Amino acid sequence: MKKALNASKSGIKIVCQNKKAFHDYEIIESLEAGMVLTGTEVKSLREGRANLKDSYARIKGGEIWLHDFHISPYPHASYNNHEPERTRKLLLHRREIRRLAGKTQEKGLTLVPLKVYFSKGKAKVEIALARGKKEYDKRERIKAKEEAREMDRLRKKYNIGS
Repeated sequence: MKKALNASKSGIKIVCQNKKAFHDYEIIESLEAGMVLTGTEVKSLREGRANLKDSYARIKGGEIWLHDFHISPYPHASYNNHEPERTRKLLLHRREIRRLAGKTQEKGLTLVPLKVYFSKGKAKVEIALARGKKEYDKRERIKAKEEAREMDRLRKKYNIGS
């Protein structure tokens, strides 16, 4: 998360984030992966025309693939434009892929993309090993947030230090 705070200093430009993933999943660990993209996809990403909603990663044949990641067609391209929701290959070391493959065999664990960004001119995706939350977990978290917000309001109203 420190990367997001120091985005302007470290040369990281965030293209899009999957905020819904933090609500729907319990993030166990996350890692950075490169992506295999075409030229028009990179240009469209630089304009911020992407959406991670409902996307997921899957391991197939010893490779990791990103499914349902929408990159809008580049408006200035001619007939060479890309398909918006094609399956894209992610670049990771073989030992990382094997480790993730072993972990995703466990019940309830999946690979979810959290954000897409440019780091040192290269398009990267942050993927997370995650476990789906139950409905009651989601409600419990929302209730805790609301209670904390209410306590902050009362402290501010009565000038009580924390």
